[in-house]
Parts: sequence; structure tokens; C-alpha cells
Amino acid sequence: MRIVNGQVFGKDGKFHDSDVNISDGVFTDEAATGEIIDAAGCYVIPGLVDIHFHGALGLDICDAKPEAFEKIAEYEASCGVTAICPATLTLPVKKLDEVLAMAADFADKQSENKVNTTADLIGLNMEGPFISKVKKGAQNADYILPCNVDTANEFVDSSRGLVKFIGLAPEDNPGFEGYIKAMKEKVHISIAHSNADYDTAMHAFAAGACHAVHLYNAMTEMSHRAPGIVGAVQDSKGVTAEIIGDGIHVQPSAVRAAFNMIGADRMVLISDSLRCTGMPDGQYDLGGQQVNKKGKYCTLVDGGNIAGSVSNLMGCMVNAVKTMGIPLETAVACATINPAKAIGEDARYGSIETGNKGNAVILDKNDLSVRAVIKNGEKI
Repeated sequence: MRIVNGQVFGKDGKFHDSDVNISDGVFTDEAATGEIIDAAGCYVIPGLVDIHFHGALGLDICDAKPEAFEKIAEYEASCGVTAICPATLTLPVKKLDEVLAMAADFADKQSENKVNTTADLIGLNMEGPFISKVKKGAQNADYILPCNVDTANEFVDSSRGLVKFIGLAPEDNPGFEGYIKAMKEKVHISIAHSNADYDTAMHAFAAGACHAVHLYNAMTEMSHRAPGIVGAVQDSKGVTAEIIGDGIHVQPSAVRAAFNMIGADRMVLISDSLRCTGMPDGQYDLGGQQVNKKGKYCTLVDGGNIAGSVSNLMGCMVNAVKTMGIPLETAVACATINPAKAIGEDARYGSIETGNKGNAVILDKNDLSVRAVIKNGEKI
């Protein structure tokens, strides 16, 4: 396949007038044969990588059903999200083991069959169960547990290494530094649903935690005398931070502030989408709790806490550009190469580079609408 006449997002984070060649499912420097796509008037960007979302179309990965993984992955690919690292809910350990094992089976099946219509399942992001009841958000408090090395290793084993992040609220776990040091070579430790103050968060990052789950949401607020987790992320240069780009979870000015403080190279756009994404308004299940979807809002029926989003990552990326004032080049990087780097998959995903998987999205220059999605060198 060849994509011609488009402006292509390069490894320097800028757009260039160039052609894209894909052979045998990967990007190549050599002129490719086969279908030619005219991308005049369009941008050509890498396929997006969402490292934090739960589901869509009435389905959640924690349903632990093969058809849920299949349909969710199809939906994501159709939206231009060609690689996924979905998030698990806070559930009983046995249930989480079941979800993780089924995810590993699905990823193996994808690899064996080389399916081009579904997003590649390349990781799992565990929000719970080692989180704070104070900052649980829409997570189920009944299943929150103290952090435990044996349990964390069980999760890694159940997923056959597919787990990329395990969340932690350090303030609720005495000895958290030892736990982080014991696990950090096997899995990334993220600060998630935490009420940690600045000093505690800094100690966690110093011990080897390297990621912050949905910045601002379900964490300590930042103030001039108590900068909290946000301030600790800013001061810990190796730490990456997710941010939900739906325009509901974080006010645009706060999004711009985060990008300015932390640096665009460490920011990762996520959707945090729930099963009600792509569905009509109504009530839906979220880990044994009921949530109410009304328009762009999704809240817990009991208590009214804001839950996840109803936007996919492509919608969040476009929203970041159109309503938040984030430059297009920055938004694209934060939805492609940055998340790929955060989970250690940038040698295969997140950029239009020779040898990487031939996943790309063609966007209309005028309104950033999706003109075409390319998966492994084939148009979906």
C-alpha cells in the first residue's frame, strides 16, 4: 500500500509532505506495491494508542467474555485507535485473574490470526485494587485491598505478562517503597486513586513508581502550599501522566496548565471510556455499581460521582485541539507515541517509522474527521 499526497506526522513531531509505504503489514522506506490512497487535503498520523479505557457499545473488558474483547477492539479500530491497553476495574482478585487470563488469550488469538479489523491488545492497565477508599471515585470500595507483592505477581502471571500498570495509593500502604522496589522490574507502578500528599508521592516516585493515572481526577488537589500528586509529577522528570481529554473531567485551562507544567513529552491523552460509550442515554453497570449516562456525562447513580467518559480517544484528541487549545502536533504525539513509550511498545506502535506496524489514520485537514483507518497496511 502507498498513501500519497498527504501531510505525514514524522518522528520529529511535525507534519511533512511525503508518501507512506506499507509492505507485509509494516512501514517501509521502499516504494510499496498494491493499493494507492490519495490523501490530498489530509493529515496522515499513526494509529492512536489508548492506554486507559474500559469499554464501549454496552461492553466492558471486565465482562470477561471473548465477544466483549472482540467487539470493543473492533469499535476502537473503527475510530482510529489501532492499539489498546484497556483498564480493569476494582473487583475481587479471582475475577481480576479471570479477566487478565482471558485478555491474554485474546491477545494470543490476535497474534496467531493476524486480524486487521480489531485494535491490537498490547497491554492492561490495572487501576485497582490497591487504591484509596477516600479517592475511589467510581471504583467499588468493597474490593479495595492493601498492596501485596504476591497478589501483584499473581496478576502479572495471570495475564502472562500483558499487565503494563498496577495502580497504587501509597498513603494507605505502609511499606509501599519496598513493594514498589520489589515490583518495578516486572510491571510499571502507577499512582492511582490516591490521597497522597506531595512528599508521599515524591517518595513513591523516588522508589520507582513512574506513572500517574488520570491527572487531577481521583487524586489530591494542587494548591500553592500543598501541591499534592500533580506537583510531585511535575518535579519527577521520568514520570508520565494520563489526562482525560473529553472536556468533562478536566477544564480546558487545567489541561493547558498541566501541559505547560509537566511538558508535552510526558503527557498521555486517554479516553477512560466506559461501556456506555457509543450507546444511548440510560443506566449501565460499572463493576457492580450503576452509572447514569446523560449526554457527555456519566455519573454514579448512588452518590453522583463522575465516572469515566463516553468519548473514544480520537474524540478526545480532536477535542483537545478544537476546544482546549492544544496544538495538533502535540495532541497527536500525546495520543500515539507518548502512550506507546509509556508502556514500552514504541518499537512497534505510535509512529510512522520503518519496521513499525503499518497502522495509520487519515484525517481531513478542515475538521479533523476520520477519512480512513489503515491497520497492518489494509484499509478497514
